[in-house]
Amino acid sequence: MSHSPRFVSRLTRDTLALILAGGRGSRLKQLTEWRAKPAVPFGGKFRIIDFPLSNCINSGIRRIGVLTQYKAHSLILHIQQGWGHWRGEFGEYVELLPAQQRIADSWYAGTADAIYQNLDIIRAHNPSYVLVLAGDHIYKMDYGPMLAAHAEKEADLTIGCIETDLKTAQAFGVMGVDSDHRIRSFTEKPENPAPMPGKPDKALASMGIYIFNKAFLFEQLIKDADLT
Repeated sequence: MSHSPRFVSRLTRDTLALILAGGRGSRLKQLTEWRAKPAVPFGGKFRIIDFPLSNCINSGIRRIGVLTQYKAHSLILHIQQGWGHWRGEFGEYVELLPAQQRIADSWYAGTADAIYQNLDIIRAHNPSYVLVLAGDHIYKMDYGPMLAAHAEKEADLTIGCIETDLKTAQAFGVMGVDSDHRIRSFTEKPENPAPMPGKPDKALASMGIYIFNKAFLFEQLIKDADLT
């Protein structure tokens, strides 16, 4: 279903994007010996982090937080020099959010914890929607249609995914969905991936793209922190 540009624009203006950019990327060996994986050069003058950042800007999302941790100096310098021209007073910014032990005495202990430790910052920005992205994925995407579908369905959470064969799906997080595309299960790197309804030879692999309603995100993060 198509949506008017004005409808999508309102949604993107009311969205805060959080890019998780603290990963080590150990499989890249020497390339990440002195820098985080999102800071690895790409095509000469670019870095991997430029892909999700460009996707956000081109989608109309101009409020962006970049969560850093592992050997972040190169990444921070690149963002300051390449993305520091956005004007915060106009509600447009790329904000660096380094691990600071804001809650308790631990550093970021995974994706959920990294976001949980910045709940006060998210509250201060007061978005209606929070878009969570990986900082080390290379792809081109307009997040606007996904946001529009999320709002139209009045969903608490929407996950971006891609169809893949069952063998390939074993290397990813796989969603089991019903005929209405509601998520019924999520299994990380399963031996036997759940097939798609009507497509027994295909599975839905997560792209690491998540849209949350703000209230639902807070509720789930606080619940998860209480359990751990």
